[in-house]
Amino acid sequence: MSPNLSALAYLVAAICFVMSLRGLSSPATARRGNIYGIVGMVIAVLTTIANPQVVGYDLILAGLLIGGAIGTVIALRIQMTAMPQLVAAFHSLVGMAAVMVAAAALYAPESYGIGTTENIKIASLIEMTIGLIIGAITFSGSIVAFAKLQGLVGGSPVIFWGQHWLNLLLGLLIVAGASYFCVSQSKEVFWIVTALAFLIGIMIIIPIGGADMPVVISMLNSYSGWAAAGIGFTLENTALIVTGALVGSAGAILSYIMCRAMNRSFVSVILGGYGADHSDNETIDSDKTVKPGSAADAAFIMKSAESVIIVPGYGLAVAQAQHAVREMADLLTESGVRVRYAVHPVAGRMPGHMNVLLAEANVPYDDVFELDQINSDFSTTDVAFVIGANDVTNPAAKRNPQSPIAGMPILDVENSRTVLFVKRSLSAGYAGIDNELFYQDSTMMLFGDAKQMTEDIVKSL
Repeated sequence: MSPNLSALAYLVAAICFVMSLRGLSSPATARRGNIYGIVGMVIAVLTTIANPQVVGYDLILAGLLIGGAIGTVIALRIQMTAMPQLVAAFHSLVGMAAVMVAAAALYAPESYGIGTTENIKIASLIEMTIGLIIGAITFSGSIVAFAKLQGLVGGSPVIFWGQHWLNLLLGLLIVAGASYFCVSQSKEVFWIVTALAFLIGIMIIIPIGGADMPVVISMLNSYSGWAAAGIGFTLENTALIVTGALVGSAGAILSYIMCRAMNRSFVSVILGGYGADHSDNETIDSDKTVKPGSAADAAFIMKSAESVIIVPGYGLAVAQAQHAVREMADLLTESGVRVRYAVHPVAGRMPGHMNVLLAEANVPYDDVFELDQINSDFSTTDVAFVIGANDVTNPAAKRNPQSPIAGMPILDVENSRTVLFVKRSLSAGYAGIDNELFYQDSTMMLFGDAKQMTEDIVKSL
């Protein structure tokens, strides 16, 4: 393929990626956005393979077959509840790919057209070093995030004295090592910088608790994009540069939105500078009493109401109750009840988790509202039906300055006349704290599996 034709194909692929991001900005156009992304990636891959510099296709074909097979199996088997940790795992692969490409460029610069061994162009050294550092941080940070989300390690923040000073020291050592490497081209220094970057990737994620994991996911998404862009310069691949920049900037914007939703400092998130110590958290008070109810009670209350707001959370995802909830909402609507959905920006374990589940159940987009659109309506709502959403409805965010979720905007379901809370037990949410909402006089606890309870409500309706 000629250079001009290759550049044109990469431009078309880049346009497809931009259209993909645009489509993914709304559930109504997300399917079309995915199609644009697939088309753009196919064009980019075929254009790269058609490059005259490619002389052997055996390893490329093997990689495509193996990777495609693994991806297909994962896509067919993965549950929505495991999607956040899957995304974290994919981010780690992007990071490691950046590290491996940087290492390959160092040991075989002739293959990349960036010079010869120990005589690599300074611009290429800077580019590959940036890609290396960001890639290593993305890999190790994503592994920690995956382990927390998968439950392999505790979700609580890991905090110790002098942590920030240690991070600062590691950062300075990385900058100094990277600078020396660009001058000396020492392979030993290259691997020392790599090891330090892996370490700081761990250090900036371990102090982040479970309640803040959605921010971590979007932040690592941004890191993976910048790592790809850095390596794109090393490979002199326009498509990789553009794609990496798009992913990096989109992830950064999403991180900023998540930080605003959780009242966090964007700079602190990037540097791993926040996370609360759970040692002083509230514990579940066994002396408090709750008001349990049944599916029949819930059906009677909601059918007698004029307005109902459904608040979905991670419990809905675990139980796969979205279709039952949609059926319940349809029956209430037929009875003349106004039904809407309130989605917190960080409900679930990753941004957009609840929106995807509701879309899967064909819930009308016009009935789904974000926090800032619907929060003021709870005070005039008869019933708030909370199904598995714990931390994002916890009044402790407003009342307890020592809470891990302190300052995080929450859905003000406590202001509703009646709160129906579907939960298996009184156990704490992912942030590890008790929910004051359970013990309000206006709250009725519906203990049981979210899907089964909702189906029982449907039968009663």
